[in-house]
Amino acid sequence: MSTALKNTAHREGSRILAFGAARGDVDVVNDDLVGPIDSSDEWIRQRTGITSRKRASKELTIDMLAETAGREALEKAGIDGSQLGAIIISTISNPVQTPSLASLVGERLGAHLVPAFDISAACAGYTYGIAQADALIRSGAAEYVLVIGAEKLSEVIDPTDRSISFLLGDGAGAAVMGASDEVGVSESVWGSDGSKWDVIHMTNSLYDMRDNGAPWPTLRQEGPTVFRWAVWEMAKVAREALEKAGIGPQDLAAFVPHQANMRIIDEFAKQLKLPDSVVIARDIETTGNTSAASIPLATHQLLEDHPELSGGLSLQIGFGAGLVYGAQVIRLP
Repeated sequence: MSTALKNTAHREGSRILAFGAARGDVDVVNDDLVGPIDSSDEWIRQRTGITSRKRASKELTIDMLAETAGREALEKAGIDGSQLGAIIISTISNPVQTPSLASLVGERLGAHLVPAFDISAACAGYTYGIAQADALIRSGAAEYVLVIGAEKLSEVIDPTDRSISFLLGDGAGAAVMGASDEVGVSESVWGSDGSKWDVIHMTNSLYDMRDNGAPWPTLRQEGPTVFRWAVWEMAKVAREALEKAGIGPQDLAAFVPHQANMRIIDEFAKQLKLPDSVVIARDIETTGNTSAASIPLATHQLLEDHPELSGGLSLQIGFGAGLVYGAQVIRLP
């Protein structure tokens, strides 16, 4: 005789309770970078909209950035680390392949014995984390989840590279999510296109270094291909996310795309026909492209600059190496 298993745990929704942030401690202006790439401040501004970017000194490690961001988010949410049901960190710049960054940061935040794991989804990683946290909370598997995007991309930069090196910055952004009687995170639209796997890539593997004496791996991208994909294909994903949330552009208070390039952000706004009432995050101008950290960092800054946005709806979309993408509408804390 068999006994049926039962799981009745279910919640109506989840929502973000608070954000936290940590940026690199060094301001790197365009003029600091133009020599090795034979360029100019004007060229970088026109192509990217970046005037300076935050990078971390040698002493400021990625785990320190993630811990600082996570601690602020927990304190703002009024949550103790021991109350967390899971910790998810998205990163592509953890200096070791194992153990996870999440388990280290979780222990420092008082989340002893709490499930903790890293995900590798590049610039879409934070939205992937939000999608997973939402599912964990709604299923009843967790009451609270801490999601962090953390990067120290300055460690994987070739200063002579003209494709991506001048874009990148360092930082960590965190969000505490909790259960909600109402939907605070819409159904996520996420996926990947492996046919473009090598459009954003590392120059070589760790095995190349070991077996062939290859140099330290650094990031490269096919800029024009990425730009076209981001503008045209990701606009479709953003529109689908709005449809799944059951709202239109006019219902948004904010739009927070991955801070990849100011030209991409501006073109996004045109494609989506966002009204002037929607506040658009442009944190890239002084922070740079921080991959998985960019959306929570930009949202954190947006709420500091525009506290009146609290409680409004924000469309967030991440996209990057893989090529991977993820989007959802959230209610701002």
